[in-house]
Amino acid sequence: MITMNKSIKSNYHTHCTFCDGTVSAEQMVLAAIDKGFDILGFSSHSMYPFSDDWHIETTAHTDYCNEIRRLKEVYSGKIKIYTGFEADFISGWCSPDFSAYKAFAPDYLIGSVHFVPGKNGGYFEADSTNAADVQKRIEDYFYGNIREAVKSYFACERKMLETCDFSIIGHPDLIRMQNRYESQPMFDENTQWYKDEVEATAEAIAKAGVAVELNTGGLARGHMHSPYPSLFFLSRLKTKKVPLVLSSDAHRPEHLDYWFNEAALYAKAAGYTELAYFSDGLFFQRIN
Repeated sequence: MITMNKSIKSNYHTHCTFCDGTVSAEQMVLAAIDKGFDILGFSSHSMYPFSDDWHIETTAHTDYCNEIRRLKEVYSGKIKIYTGFEADFISGWCSPDFSAYKAFAPDYLIGSVHFVPGKNGGYFEADSTNAADVQKRIEDYFYGNIREAVKSYFACERKMLETCDFSIIGHPDLIRMQNRYESQPMFDENTQWYKDEVEATAEAIAKAGVAVELNTGGLARGHMHSPYPSLFFLSRLKTKKVPLVLSSDAHRPEHLDYWFNEAALYAKAAGYTELAYFSDGLFFQRIN
């Protein structure tokens, strides 16, 4: 463990126009340099060997890697750049696993669950902002049982953690997006069954040996009132000594360091005194 004298400003969850980001990878790099970043990691959405309208096209993965590595060379004196993917887990279809991405030799992988499976092949997207569509899919594919839908989300994460080889788990309680309207939450995060799901998932994260991200992206896009994971979830991860990486999940240049100062206080409130960062290895620095 290394305590750094200089604060390292880093972000490993960055999107660009290879997926659903709003600007090119080079524009993101220039913005990161302007904001004083030391390290920028790209993590375009991928469900390789498949794709849809907000993931990298199946045939564009090599082009994406070549572009990020070109930028790494061009800006080598100004910022460290790493090539990664935010790889979706859909059981039987695609996995965030280094063996699946071997052809692209990524520096790291973020493993994420966006699609929550139900009966008869149905699903809903955990971060969908279409409340009516989510409710209909829960009625159709989960017998209208919200608890089972939420449990299915966490069960997917645990299966991903048990069966895949990746570096960072992305927004581990993304399902909380469905509680963004505080007057009409989809489920109660204070119930024991929900806390049990969080505890079991925190244990699986610790056992898998991955880092967890403190993700400010939902805040930046105006969907959330707090980052992922919740303070309760984060405190459980701290007791299990899970490394914490600060992440903006940026789709726009202005969001690259959104809420970063507040995030340090949030992490401290959960008991963390250090943040992790990757720079050809996993290191730690004390939170100021």
